[in-house]
Amino acid sequence: MTFMRLVAAAFFYAAVLAPASAQTLYFSAIPDEDETALVSRFSKVADYLSDELGVDVAFVPVKSYPAAVTAFRNDQIQLAWFGGLSGVQARLLSPGAKAIAQGAEDAAFVTYFIANDSFAETESDSFPADLLRGKTFTFGARTSTSGRLMPEFHIRQETGEAPEDFFSRVGFSGDHSQTLRLVASGAWQVGALNYAVYDKAVAEGAPEVETAKIVWKTPPYPDYNWTIRGDVDARLGEGFSDRVQQALLGMDDPDLLASFPRSGFIPAANDDYAPIEATGKALGLLE
Repeated sequence: MTFMRLVAAAFFYAAVLAPASAQTLYFSAIPDEDETALVSRFSKVADYLSDELGVDVAFVPVKSYPAAVTAFRNDQIQLAWFGGLSGVQARLLSPGAKAIAQGAEDAAFVTYFIANDSFAETESDSFPADLLRGKTFTFGARTSTSGRLMPEFHIRQETGEAPEDFFSRVGFSGDHSQTLRLVASGAWQVGALNYAVYDKAVAEGAPEVETAKIVWKTPPYPDYNWTIRGDVDARLGEGFSDRVQQALLGMDDPDLLASFPRSGFIPAANDDYAPIEATGKALGLLE
């Protein structure tokens, strides 16, 4: 290789391998839907935040809930749209990190238990133990608040049994949309998922809701949240995290909000998620 080619190659690799720009805010979101849907949803959010904050903002897709937490801990992302449990995990691993906003609906979130219509049609006010006992059951992701943590808590509370003992078989679909598809197809007889994903499917006329029926709703609990690293101000300027919070609270574009879907965002704090932390520890999902 000639000297000039060596120089060119050196510049190329230096550019590719250079650390992330200190003037770029990177954010991600737990993959509660498939990656294509997430990129479509959050690329628009990145554009909005960039315009509001006056810095480059980039969305970084991740493959799993643990990957989102790891990326946050490792400073590959500085802001994330977490679920209740993944947000607690991230903040425990990143001292100084704080929850700054949640959806207006997230202070009182619920999980739907859905069942294939081959045996279930009617929603019950109380946990339908007789109907569900011995059926096959799928959670969502292993560290999902609405797809695993709270469903497992209520199964144990309502039946006095572990899910593996109450159901004939227990699995993990990976995300809420997949849970809906699997229960609708009959691959799993029962599943637990984020109510917003199911309601969105109803609003869009998705065929899955015709064969996957709601049979019970959990009591409300705190869930999704925007969490930001504690060192963002040192990188992007004093008061930057407050500006991010204000940008999120000021998001009022119906198209952007529909992609969450949320009616708007309200302030949040770490203490709001103390019940999630306590439940996670009780179930052995947090140390």
